[in-house]
Amino acid sequence: MDLIIESALPDASISHFVHSFWRLENKTGKDIQSTVLPNGMVDLAFINTGSDYWEMTIRGLDTIPSQIIIPAGTKMFSAGFKLLAVEYLFGDSIKDVLNGGKDISNEVWNFETIDFNDFKSFCSKTSEIIKGISNENLDNRKKKLFDLIYTSKGSMTVKQLSENVFWSSRQINRYFNQQFGISLKAYCNILRFGSSFKDISEGKLFPEQNFTDQNHFIKEIKKYSGVTPKELSKNKDNRFMDIAAIKKLNLEND
Repeated sequence: MDLIIESALPDASISHFVHSFWRLENKTGKDIQSTVLPNGMVDLAFINTGSDYWEMTIRGLDTIPSQIIIPAGTKMFSAGFKLLAVEYLFGDSIKDVLNGGKDISNEVWNFETIDFNDFKSFCSKTSEIIKGISNENLDNRKKKLFDLIYTSKGSMTVKQLSENVFWSSRQINRYFNQQFGISLKAYCNILRFGSSFKDISEGKLFPEQNFTDQNHFIKEIKKYSGVTPKELSKNKDNRFMDIAAIKKLNLEND
């Protein structure tokens, strides 16, 4: 009896929308206390707690660590989306679910119980749906903005991003606040924190993602996780699912 975690990366054709897929199943026979960390993703999750019903939820951006309980027997499939997906796949703002989530309709996605038979089926079905959505109307300025944000792992300044996409800082921040509920700078800080998970999971407890110095690194890790980099790295009892998931992802992609 164990806590099962699987992770997978999307193929290149949908990587501008999708960060990763993952599956979780609590087979420990007991409820598990876990901490949701800010990671810069918007999560579409399907959760089953022992019945025939799969609850479909969307979780907005997290800006603080949140404590949750994963009941015994819980099964969950999830897709972690990049911010560009919010406008083009969900078609609505997510600022109302900052540090939280809400149930959404399955009418657009049309998932069936059979799609949750295994992790591969879920990834395939989700990928097919996303590929079926036309990219012809993508705003190239927004696509370039997010490409720069993710490629730099949040290390570019607002001024640098603005100058590269010929879009004023004020307009970008208005877009971010209206769509996601936070400023561009705040998002970049969260993304930089999330980008440190891989190094921290490998025991690299020094700044790699353009932190000013070691003290700044420690301060930012504690701000967004509530613990020191060392404690986050140890991840006792798999308390931090993001760290456990990225370790699994690393093993699968070695």
